[in-house]
Amino acid sequence: MLQQLESVKSKWGGKSHVIDRWLMDRQALLVSFCELAGINKQSECLPDADEITRFCSALLDYLSAGHFEVFDILVENDKEGLDLRDKLYPELSKTTDAALAFNDTFAQSVTLEQAADLDSALASLGETLEERFMLEDELIAHVHTNKRDPEVTR
Repeated sequence: MLQQLESVKSKWGGKSHVIDRWLMDRQALLVSFCELAGINKQSECLPDADEITRFCSALLDYLSAGHFEVFDILVENDKEGLDLRDKLYPELSKTTDAALAFNDTFAQSVTLEQAADLDSALASLGETLEERFMLEDELIAHVHTNKRDPEVTR
């Protein structure tokens, strides 16, 4: 996912403040995800509750920014963009629902039973995020293909 992000940043980065900020938020979310999942760690320990809470907060912030700020900005006043959003929105909503379910399960406090499921839940969430990022990248590509510049301050 980080390699895909770097590819998107090199292709579309620097052309829009909104998209640059969103991609920075995505990178921060991915770094947090990797830390939580223990990627590149030698330890077999579960992450502590604060680490899980911080990740869930970042996840919710990212999801909210997409749904309530960025998606509409990327397609506003654009018939093709609105059609693309209508096509992608059901799939994006599924990824949102899956991420919210992860948050609902792990954000507050992790029981011993839940802790045993954390690795598989993170793996599933990783697949969900990868799917979501590909859908979001379609929206970004649309903006640049149509040479629109969605500049607003977030």
